[in-house]
Amino acid sequence: MQFRPCIDLHDGKVKQIVGSTLGHEDKQVIENFISEHDSTYFASMFQRDRLTGGHVIMLGSGNEDAALAALKAYRGGLQVGGGITASNAQKYIDAGASHVIVTSYIFHDGLLDMERLEGLVAAVGKEKLVIDLSCRNRDGKWYVVTDKWTKFSDFEVNASSIGMIEGYCDELLIHAVDVEGKRSGMQEELVADLAQWTSVPTTYAGGVRSLEDLRKFEQLSEGRLHVTIGSALDIFGGDLPYQQVVTYCK
Repeated sequence: MQFRPCIDLHDGKVKQIVGSTLGHEDKQVIENFISEHDSTYFASMFQRDRLTGGHVIMLGSGNEDAALAALKAYRGGLQVGGGITASNAQKYIDAGASHVIVTSYIFHDGLLDMERLEGLVAAVGKEKLVIDLSCRNRDGKWYVVTDKWTKFSDFEVNASSIGMIEGYCDELLIHAVDVEGKRSGMQEELVADLAQWTSVPTTYAGGVRSLEDLRKFEQLSEGRLHVTIGSALDIFGGDLPYQQVVTYCK
C-alpha cells in the first residue's frame, strides 16, 4: 500500500472541494479548503518525501498553467488529469507527467468509446495511461459517472469490466464519489471489492479521514490498493497530520 498524494486545481488555485458539487448550474461548489500556496509548493513537498504516483487534477478551465508548473517541479513523479484527450495527452507527458488520467473523454453519452480509448493508447502508450473509474452506487451496483460526476454511464464497475479495461492502461484511479471530499468515512464495500477485482496498481480516493481509517483500509484491501487522502489532511485544512500518513504508509 502506497500513499498517493493529490493536487486538485480549481480556478488556478490548489483547493479541496466536494467534487460532486461541481458541474451543477443550480448548486454552489462546496470548497473545503483554498491553499495560500501554489501547485509547485505541494509538488516539491511530495518530491521531498519521495511520494510517487500522486495526481494533479484540473477541475475545469483555467488550471493548465498551474498543472504544468507542478509537473515541471516534480518531473516524472506526478500524474495529470482533467480534459485529457488523444490530441493533447503527449503534451503533458513531455511536460513531465508520468501518466495521463482520463475519464469523461472515453466515457461519453453514457457509453465507453473504444475508438477514443484505443486512440489514447496509440498516442501515449498503455504504460502512460491511467483510467479513472470514479463511480457511484445505484441499485446496489457501482457505475462510472462522468462530466464532473454529474452523469451516470452504463459502465458497471465489476470484476469482468475491470478485467477488460486493465488491458488498456497501466493503472486505475477510483474515486468513491458519494463520499469524496466529505470526511465521512470510506466506501468499505467498494474497497473490499476493488482489492479482489483489480490486478494493476489501483488508487482509491474517498472518505479516509484518520489513521484508524487508514488501518481499516489496509485491512479491507489486504494491502493491495493504494490510497489518496485530500480534505482530511492538515496540509489541506483537515485534522489528519500529513507526515503521520507518509510515515505510516512507508
